[in-house]
Amino acid sequence: MNELVPGGNLPLPGGAVTVRVPGPFDVSALVTDDGGKVRGDGDFVFYNQPAAPGAALRGDALTVDPAGLRAGATRVTVAVSPAEPGTALGRLPSPTLHVTDAAGRPLARFTPPHPRQETVLLLAELYRRGDRWKLRALGQGYADGLAGLARDFGVDVVDDPPAPVPGSAGTGGPGAARPGRFDARDRRAAHAPVPGPTAVPAARRPAGSGPPGPPAAARHVPDPDGFAAQVNSARAAAGSPPVSLDPRLVAAARAHAAAMAASGRLGVESRDGVSVYQRAVGAGYTYLTVGEHLVSGPRTTAEFVSYCLRADGPRRTLHDPAFTHTGVAHVHDGPTGDTYWTALWARPLTPEGLAGAAAAVTDLTNRERARAGLPPLAADPLLTAAAQAHSADMVARDFYSHTAPGGSRPWDRAAAAGSTRRSIGENIACGQRSPAEVVEGWMNSPGHRANILKPGFTHLGVGFAGGGRAGTYWTQLFGG
Repeated sequence: MNELVPGGNLPLPGGAVTVRVPGPFDVSALVTDDGGKVRGDGDFVFYNQPAAPGAALRGDALTVDPAGLRAGATRVTVAVSPAEPGTALGRLPSPTLHVTDAAGRPLARFTPPHPRQETVLLLAELYRRGDRWKLRALGQGYADGLAGLARDFGVDVVDDPPAPVPGSAGTGGPGAARPGRFDARDRRAAHAPVPGPTAVPAARRPAGSGPPGPPAAARHVPDPDGFAAQVNSARAAAGSPPVSLDPRLVAAARAHAAAMAASGRLGVESRDGVSVYQRAVGAGYTYLTVGEHLVSGPRTTAEFVSYCLRADGPRRTLHDPAFTHTGVAHVHDGPTGDTYWTALWARPLTPEGLAGAAAAVTDLTNRERARAGLPPLAADPLLTAAAQAHSADMVARDFYSHTAPGGSRPWDRAAAAGSTRRSIGENIACGQRSPAEVVEGWMNSPGHRANILKPGFTHLGVGFAGGGRAGTYWTQLFGG
């Protein structure tokens, strides 16, 4: 799989490709010709108009079939915006674009530099070059929302629409958003999801060394639908150890399934602003490794487990030997009348596991330095304390920045921990699934790579915390 940087591109295989942006974001797309303008309002694919010839939006995933695009189309530009209006992207985790081919095989991933005040970000474009199609990573931001983006591409924007009439959303009746035109006030409630099973693919989070067996609170949890028995049978067939139902994860799954059902949409973060990871931690389960299945459609536990076993990504999560506990819940309710499922998979945080994850990041960092002919960094307990405190602080105070809400910067935090090192640098990241993934991401970013390969640095501290909106928060604090 290719890790792209802004401006990077790669050829696409024949057939349809899917781009997905998990998290608290709305995905949209504009179909244009070489002039960069839409031919009509029907070329704008977004939450209230989820389909155009050759392009279909379903949840957080946009599928594009170049052969099916309208005549003259040579470019599809993919954008993301916060799911909640008026939110700056800088308050959210960096969106990450995942690209897969028609068979679901990963092709590329792109995480742009973290935005600030922008409310819309152009993530990528699919474009035709000769008789081939390619993907280019972008990362360009807009501060005036989807309305400003739409205007620039030639979409007719309704600036001051009539107030919606209760019960008319999505029907085309009085007060409903007009199909094919972008209503700057309209939100997802005006779009009824496509029938049938849909899912946010499970994302596996970083794993550390294994803890002891499940705590007493996790044993003997009622399982009237036989979920644990079914998944453990599948895990045994894959050679993975069994998982135990944990009441905290069950409670978190139930709350998240209910929140998704109430809003009629799947998402890691529901409309109440709470992520599934925050629900797990809030229920008392502090994790080192976590995964999730968020699915709508199946009506029974057997159907849900069968769905999770059909696709490669969800199947890997269900089989993952790193997990020791699980919790599942489903709610049949809400405006769509669909059944919404949340399954959580986790391994609890232990001091040994945290130390193992930090050691893995340090080892991978030093391998990169060795390739560059640089000496290894030594683990520093004071820098480690500061890095760990910053990761925990980003989770606790719901921010993602080198500057904490109180104004402290990396060198301030290092000094507060007792470090006297004269040169300080910091890398942060959120949402990465493992020590290998986070180091790889840093190495693909010029600024982060420069810190890892800076000759003047001699020591390193690593911090990790689970929870928050992104699920995982990583900090590297360098000293020299």
